[in-house]
Amino acid sequence: MAFQILLNFILGFLWMFLSNDYSSLAFAKGYFFGILILFVLRRFFQHRFYFYNVIAIIKLLYIFLVELVKSNISVLKVILSPKLNLRPGIFALETELEKEWEITILSNLITLTPGTLVLEVSEDNKTLYIHAMDIDDVEQAKLDIKNTFEKAIKEVSR
Repeated sequence: MAFQILLNFILGFLWMFLSNDYSSLAFAKGYFFGILILFVLRRFFQHRFYFYNVIAIIKLLYIFLVELVKSNISVLKVILSPKLNLRPGIFALETELEKEWEITILSNLITLTPGTLVLEVSEDNKTLYIHAMDIDDVEQAKLDIKNTFEKAIKEVSR
């Protein structure tokens, strides 16, 4: 992926020099045409086309922001309610992620959403122990994490 990005920058600069226009707009045009060229030549690279990963990263950020807003609203409801009807709990989440950086990103995303906190990761990096401030259904919470964060991280890394 890094090779494709570097190649795209080189194509952008080449466009700039060949068109004898040294503005940022000329570089942007060259970069765009470089994306098109790399897309056409994508089958000659070992890894998938890097722009798919860029789109997957943007999708992961969008999912995180949506979950951040939803969890902030739920925490705000709990704080502003006159009676605290909390059901805190700790549950174990089995993850399918393999690389350490994937597990780190998953742990950070879970911890950054209010109301949840990753307490520990098992020795084999397959289980995350998560504390939730208010949890109704443990299985639903596991499915939510797997279907949002874990799925999006897989799209970025594979």
